[in-house]
Amino acid sequence: MLKVTLLFMVLALATSCQPQKEIKEKPVQVSGIYPQLAYYNKEGECGTGAVVPWADRLWVITYGPHLPHGSSDKLYEITPNLEQIVREESIGGTPANRMIHKESNQLFIGPYVIDAERNVRVIPYSEMVGRHTGNARHLTDPVNKIYYGTMEEGFYEVDVHNLEVTELYKDGNLTQKKGDMVQAAELLVGAHGKGLYSGQGVMVYSNNGEATPQATKQFDIEAGVLAEWDGKNWKIERRNQFVEITGPGGIHGNPNPETDPIWATGWDHKSVILGVRNPETGWNFFRLPKASHSYDGAHGWNTEWPRIRDVGTNENPDYLMTMHGMFWKFPERFTADNSAGIRPRSAYLKVIGDYTRWNNRLIFGCDDSAQREFLNKRKQKGNIEGPGQSNSNLWFTSLEKPDQLGPNTATGAVWLNDEVSAQTPSEPMLFAGWIKRSAWIKNDGTKDVTFIFEVDKSGNRNWEKLKSIEVKAGTSANVVFGDSETGEWIRVNVNSNTTATVSFNYSNADERKTQAATLFKGLAKVDEPKALGGLIYGLGDDRRALGVSAMKFENGLATETGYYELDAALNLVPKEDAETNAFIKERFAIPENVVKFEEASVLVVDDQNRRWRLPLGNDTYEKLTTHAQLRICREVATERDLFNCSGTFYELPAENADGFAKIRPVASHGFRIHDYASYRGLLVMTGLNPNVKAGEHIVCSDDGQAAVWVGAIDDLWEMGKPTGHGGPWFKSVVKKGVPSDPYLISHYDKKALKISHESGVPVSFNIEVEPIGHGPWMVYKKVTVQPGETFKFEFPENFQARWIRFVTDKDCTATTYLLYN
Repeated sequence: MLKVTLLFMVLALATSCQPQKEIKEKPVQVSGIYPQLAYYNKEGECGTGAVVPWADRLWVITYGPHLPHGSSDKLYEITPNLEQIVREESIGGTPANRMIHKESNQLFIGPYVIDAERNVRVIPYSEMVGRHTGNARHLTDPVNKIYYGTMEEGFYEVDVHNLEVTELYKDGNLTQKKGDMVQAAELLVGAHGKGLYSGQGVMVYSNNGEATPQATKQFDIEAGVLAEWDGKNWKIERRNQFVEITGPGGIHGNPNPETDPIWATGWDHKSVILGVRNPETGWNFFRLPKASHSYDGAHGWNTEWPRIRDVGTNENPDYLMTMHGMFWKFPERFTADNSAGIRPRSAYLKVIGDYTRWNNRLIFGCDDSAQREFLNKRKQKGNIEGPGQSNSNLWFTSLEKPDQLGPNTATGAVWLNDEVSAQTPSEPMLFAGWIKRSAWIKNDGTKDVTFIFEVDKSGNRNWEKLKSIEVKAGTSANVVFGDSETGEWIRVNVNSNTTATVSFNYSNADERKTQAATLFKGLAKVDEPKALGGLIYGLGDDRRALGVSAMKFENGLATETGYYELDAALNLVPKEDAETNAFIKERFAIPENVVKFEEASVLVVDDQNRRWRLPLGNDTYEKLTTHAQLRICREVATERDLFNCSGTFYELPAENADGFAKIRPVASHGFRIHDYASYRGLLVMTGLNPNVKAGEHIVCSDDGQAAVWVGAIDDLWEMGKPTGHGGPWFKSVVKKGVPSDPYLISHYDKKALKISHESGVPVSFNIEVEPIGHGPWMVYKKVTVQPGETFKFEFPENFQARWIRFVTDKDCTATTYLLYN
């Protein structure tokens, strides 16, 4: 019997996941992420506050969530051969400030001051309390002094030589009861400070939130501020959520401060906002569409630090902007009179705090895995916890990577249920950079209105009429722009006062294939009867490993195979730790019945009891989901979730950023992914083919009983173009005038529709769309379907909306079926 058992074990190992020892001898790097460079703290979050090349090193600071007096966070020094040095001078905190002071030849980063020989001096929090959010050059003595600003509106000037601190305005943490988590200060409106910069005789400051209970639940309230200080008085420039404040000089400060422009990025519930300041005329504002809504939230917590940074060389500047999940090309000399050249590059999923060019690579400092998870809870996640310990990492990419990730589909409104006046143009919306462009219009006024579109073709503020359309009172329209209708910016005017919505929806061709890239080879197919699975959890207590409660699936049954840990070198090793294994199985069990598979769609009811319907994939997903063998929802980037449902990965904003209303499909696949999580900046997934061999993205245990896939979250764009099928009605009994549930149509490429009914008389269907996610429904088409007939329709290539629904003029039994290829 013993011989038979041993023989069986040998055969099992021969046909199971096989490690390749030689891979472990090479430097460990996967998709540009070096797991050994990950940084941890003992706080509820461990984000990257700044990354700056200086003195032949890369300097990195991390931050905890609200720690104005210091924390367990560190200052890191990274050598050219990627050795990570933890500086003993570290005092932590919540810093994201950085500036190179050219006259003293020093880097100011967080509370640290670093000279050209890598000597570090520290400004203690006892002398400069607060969550340091920005530095700026001094208005009157830039050679000898520098400004610091904090998130709670503390402002200081610091002598660059002896580091003597002078308080200009008291930090809000000092005006409140000790121990309270202060969000707002009394100096300015808004909360959650972000940007600081100076020039043109003023210091500019921004915050991106509101410190009210309402702001933690509602994303579209008034929040944030853009303000400036002339050395004596503060002035509110705009009451919106703003983040980055910078200029052509970047972290060095503008070389010609009297005349160089100052740029500001922000947003509201309609779109991204871009501001530029002119020394004579002040601020001008433009709008850009949003690729992702995961950054929304009136509290401002979901953004981290969007930036505009020069990632080129001295000879060839190249400005890269990050804003709402999109990489943007930004013009070096952008002004209100010279505004041409902003272009979308590609969409991304990482949460990025700062980035730079170093040794001919782009280095992104990320916010990957927060233990606290803050307000990002929802029933689709069950009672799952966050990681045991906050951690994040750097992401090393090629210079071309910002052009190579997700499709740059984006939407933005200039008016959203707004009262607008005749002959008062909207703010300009970016018009250049997309092939497929359209606008959705809703006239909620009491009389017919003509909407006039005007373009600025060259970005020099010379506006000319492009086209106009009359929209009857209480109705909507869709305007499609042709290839010959060009311009840098577009704006809208009306001939009569009204209440209006105008949303611009842009996309380019999605050139991705429907098949997954080879980097996903090894993941089990959904219809395979066998798979190596496992529940996974980033361990706490400074263990700095990923716990894997491993199991095998065979013909619908799960068998435990043991407990394993994945270390920094990506070794997957069995451990004798029954307590941790039991903890993972209990606290990270996959919840049941959090979505409902129906005849032609997946029904999701969110925490606000709103109903949403998503497309179906392979039929097998229903059975595996019902038996809780597939993780549906988990946070894998701070304050936003991945939602994996019926064979499609979606980006899912937090509920306080409007949640499922703004869900975005990332990729469709045919894999049996059991669990997924963030670890040391990597995306880790279980659910592999038992016969898989170890490779760049596959880690196997030596005993062949456990395996994981590792990569970057942005590798998911290569998993396959989003596809699906289904609809909100399938032989459904419907009532006259009662709309169907919303069904997702956004971010799919080729779309076709079939409508039929079981009635002896003709039935008219209103095909309605919602282009925004929180805007009004608009009628796209009205069709009448005869008894026994099927209406067939292929949506044009330039059609783009977020949700679709249907309304009939009669009671009947109806089917509305959509196919996305």
